[in-house]
Parts: sequence; structure tokens; C-alpha cells
Amino acid sequence: MARSVIFLVAIFLSFCALSCIAQQQPCTTYKFSNNKQFSSCSDLPVLSSSLHWNYHPLSSRVEVAFRHTGVTDRKWIAWAINPTSGGMIGSQAIVSFQRTDGSLAVYTSPITSYGTRLEQGNLSFPVSDLSATNQNNEMIIYASLELHGNISTVNHLWQVGPMSENTPMMHSVAPSSPNVKSMGSLDFLSGRIKATRSSSTTLKNVHGILNTVSWGILMPIGVVIARYLKRFESAGPLWFYLHVSCQLLAYILGGLSGFGTGIFLGIRSNGIEHGCHKIIGIVLFCLATAQVFGGLVRPDKDSKYRPFFNWFHVLAGCSTLILSIFNIYKGFDILHAARFWRLTYSGIILTLLLVTLLLEICTRWCVPITKRSMSNTVDKNTSTVAAVAVTESLDSCIAESDNAVVRKIGTRILLREECCGYGVGMKGMIRGHTIPEAGNNGVYNNGTFEIDVECQKMYNELPDVLEINRNSEL
Repeated sequence: MARSVIFLVAIFLSFCALSCIAQQQPCTTYKFSNNKQFSSCSDLPVLSSSLHWNYHPLSSRVEVAFRHTGVTDRKWIAWAINPTSGGMIGSQAIVSFQRTDGSLAVYTSPITSYGTRLEQGNLSFPVSDLSATNQNNEMIIYASLELHGNISTVNHLWQVGPMSENTPMMHSVAPSSPNVKSMGSLDFLSGRIKATRSSSTTLKNVHGILNTVSWGILMPIGVVIARYLKRFESAGPLWFYLHVSCQLLAYILGGLSGFGTGIFLGIRSNGIEHGCHKIIGIVLFCLATAQVFGGLVRPDKDSKYRPFFNWFHVLAGCSTLILSIFNIYKGFDILHAARFWRLTYSGIILTLLLVTLLLEICTRWCVPITKRSMSNTVDKNTSTVAAVAVTESLDSCIAESDNAVVRKIGTRILLREECCGYGVGMKGMIRGHTIPEAGNNGVYNNGTFEIDVECQKMYNELPDVLEINRNSEL
């Protein structure tokens, strides 16, 4: 019994091995039903196809048979040579399909755009002896080609697609589909076939990577920095520079490079339209460009137009953020991206959302508690601080805010945003002496000194924490 089982297993494994060998090299053992013979053949790497040929180098004449197996329903097949490039545009194709009445159509078709319907037309080189067969679940195209010049290596393509009545329809264009990998270079003398990658497919991947990194990752990070990091006093002006750097880099990668590759792909892909994805991309580019140029002409902090600019900046930024993430997922659908890439990007977005939630909690509850604690410390030492200030300073100040807090950190003076009702700075009138070393963040003009949120003025006589009440003198 055991020997019988072993024997059966051995027979089964032998059958599998022979099947694998037959699948790996079916062209070498294939016999054509019309007794045609070909000296060379090659099993093509995708689409269950093989190519057989006889090459006559003296006349540059090639007799070919393109064979596609596993035909279970009505479809069209095509084999082509591209004399000018390795892609689809410019290829000279031979097409065959079964009509609805059961007859076979076989003809030549020059490919001039990605939206081709494989219309019949003359090729750039003579073709003769056209015929086709469809039997035993396989379709075969026969043809004789007369190539220009004494060439033996050509760029060739092969393709399979669905039918609608008697009209060939678009084949799959998904990056993972074998239909976008069915091209290569063919040496008729040596029989060597080298697979090549479509330049259009590579450009689509570059377009997707640029826009995902820029619109989908850098810009959300820049928004988080602008909203939360500036609330921490220790961050100083660092939040602003980080915010601008993230958004500017995102605009260069996505707004210029990513948008440019998208326009180029749209021009090349004549007949292939992704209307929603394209419209959102144009809107995003316009919003991002308006943000960049708006930052160059933004009004001063005390300008009456500044609140309008702030509202536009926030609304345009939020709109860009939402539309960009939505459009990235639209791009995944267009490219038929693998599930791994969708999950990876979703994980990045989820991480950013969690960080945003934590920062929202921190800035709403933790930071206000810290500020109240600091305020209590200031209240306890107000009289001492005021006395020290009066004895050590010759300047006087009338602050616009009742509780303008000035904090000295080393040689820097940090004015909290509470120094002013509109939260962007502090204005005071300085009597007596001109404040020295005001720096670029303060302007002294005719007795009025305007101080930004972070003033780079040395003020060595001030204590660590000082509260300035309205009409109080330093």
C-alpha cells in the first residue's frame, strides 16, 4: 500500500515537472497546424504569448507568427514593432480579433495616441501574407515584414484586450497589470529578448511619489507646526521657519514638479481622461500658488487688512489639506496601487491625526495651566519687581494692555502674545531715552516704540519676570 502511494506521488510530481517544463518552453515544441515552420522562437514574459520567426538578413525580411494562448472569450490580440521608440506611441501594429459573426479580422494599424481604437491603416514598412487563426483556445497572427535598412534588433510590443461588438476596447493600464509590461527589444539574429519598462509608467510613478510626499505628507506637517508649535514660548521663531520650509518644499515638489509631470502625462495620454483628479490638481496648484505669493505681500501686523489675510491663509490652507489627501487616494485608484502603499499612506495620515489630537489637548489644557502658574508668580512679586524697575530704569512706558508681561531670558526680551489684545505684538510709548539695541524686531520713531512678539533688545536692568500695568512707570 505504501509503495503504491509513493508510486502515485512520484507520477504526480513527474507530471507537474513536465508541465512546468512545457510551460517554460512551449514554443520550441509547438507544431503549427498549417505545417509552417520557423527557425527561431521565444516565449514572451507576459500575456501567455510567444513569437516565432524566420529572419533573412540579406533582404531584412522577417516572417513572424504571434501566438496567444488561453483564449476563453472574444478578445483582440496585437503584435507591433516601434521603429522610433520603445513605447506604444509610434508603434506599427498587426491586429486580429473574431467578429460577432464568427469570422476573423486581421489588419495593420499604426498607433498615434493612447486613445487609439486600433483603426485600420498602412504601416511605415511593407507587410504581406497577413492571416490569422483561432482554434484550440489560441489565436495566431501570421505576417511577413520588410524592415527598412539592414537591422536585426527592433523594439516590439504585444497586447491583448477586450471587445465591444466589433470594436477593440482599451486594455488594462494598471501598473501591476501585465499589459503595461508587454514590451521589449528583440534581436532576430540571436533570438534574445530584453524586457523594457514603459517610460510613461515610470513617469506616472514619479508623479505619484512627488505628490504624495509633498501634498500628502509635508503640507500636513507644516500645518501642524503652524497651529501648535508657535504656542510654546521655548520654540521662539523656530516654528515660523519650520512652517515656511515645509510648505515651500512641498510647493516645489508638488506644486511645480508634481503638477508639471501631471500636465505632461495629460498631454501624452491623449484619449485617457481622469477629469476629477485633474480638476482637483489644478485647484490645488492655484491655492498653493496663491498662498506662496500671498506670503510675499502679506500686510503688516497692525494693518487693517491683516485679519482678512489671516482668514484667507487659514481657509486656503485647510482646503488645500483636505483636497490633497482626497486627490492622493484618487491617484491610488488611477494607478491601481498595491494595497501595501494605500495602507502605508493611511498609517502616516493616522499618525499625524493622533499627533494633532495630542497637541490639541496639550495646548488647550497644559499650556493654559502653565500660564496661570506664571501669572500667579508675577502677582506675588509685582511690588518688588516694580521697585527694582523704578530704581534701575530711566525709561517710562504706557502699555496698551493692562497685563503686558515681559520676560527676560538671558540677553533676550520675550513679550508674550498676551501683551496685546489682537495677539500679534505690543505698542508702547517711550519717554526720555531712546531704547538702545532695538534690533530688527523693533522700530523707534518719534517717541513711539513698536515691539514684536519676540524683541531682540538687550535690557539687562530688567528682572527675570516683570508685569507692566497700564500707566505704570518703569
